[in-house]
Amino acid sequence: MSGVLSSVDARTKLVGQNRLELLLFNLGGSQQFAINVFKVQEVMRMPHLTRIPDRHPVVRGVTHLRGQTVPVVDLRHAIQMGPLKLNEEDATIIVTEYNMTVQAFLVGGVDRIVNMNWSEILPPPGGAGRQHYLTAITRIDDRIVEIIDVEKVLAEIAPYNSVLSADAYDDELLEKVRGKDILIVDDSHVAIQQMRQVLEPMGLNIIEANNGLEAYQLLMHWKEEGRDVSNNLVMIITDAEMPEMDGYMLTTEIRRDTELKDTFIILHTSLSGNFNKAMVEKVGCNGFLSKFAPEAMAKEVQRLMREKMKMPPRTD
Repeated sequence: MSGVLSSVDARTKLVGQNRLELLLFNLGGSQQFAINVFKVQEVMRMPHLTRIPDRHPVVRGVTHLRGQTVPVVDLRHAIQMGPLKLNEEDATIIVTEYNMTVQAFLVGGVDRIVNMNWSEILPPPGGAGRQHYLTAITRIDDRIVEIIDVEKVLAEIAPYNSVLSADAYDDELLEKVRGKDILIVDDSHVAIQQMRQVLEPMGLNIIEANNGLEAYQLLMHWKEEGRDVSNNLVMIITDAEMPEMDGYMLTTEIRRDTELKDTFIILHTSLSGNFNKAMVEKVGCNGFLSKFAPEAMAKEVQRLMREKMKMPPRTD
């Protein structure tokens, strides 16, 4: 099993090329599920768990890995399919890093890693039930693979508080940008709602797109209509990893467009580490934010809006 992720570091070169690799696994049945390999630290047999009082029903317990206390989440239970029924000594966990935290997911078994193009990753079908927990779907070997919205799973276990105090907002700046457009791009409904909670008090006109291709097509449509995009759009906040076109490719395409190339862009991602900062510089983003840090988002968005409006930095 350790060999499954033996070359994860080498695989990171795929990010920024509109490609990704998926780790395929099951939840005790024939249906295959997936998450992005780049968010996976390791795959291992279930270690000893410590039960904790008043834990969330989908949390089996906690374990200790490399000096950290890591919660172990029953992923099948978390997406409303019922608890995973297997002997814990035979169980597998996938250790991941999302939103600057480490957590492990209990799964039925790990299959393999597949190399995909983001154009092959499609939005999920509408509906309730476990489809509510999907961020995308794809087809591998003539079988549908469901890609889980891990951010939604984690937000339900430990909800984020995205409401900020009035002190977090720059009144002088916001008087000047009130009513201007800001485009937020993310395939996760949870992430969209979190961003909205931070941005709505700024008085901006918030426009949503569910992936990079949708955002790019919207920008092209605005150009065709003759809209003054550079003046009316204060910035774009985009996720890194999305179906059809990722945030790196979206940024690259915008920088190639003579009318849009000066658009302010923030990369907003649950992927951590210096790699993302290097990619930000490579593709030409103006800023980088790790999910989800409301105070940092408010500060960075307003810093860049001051720069765009040619206002001096806020001193307080």
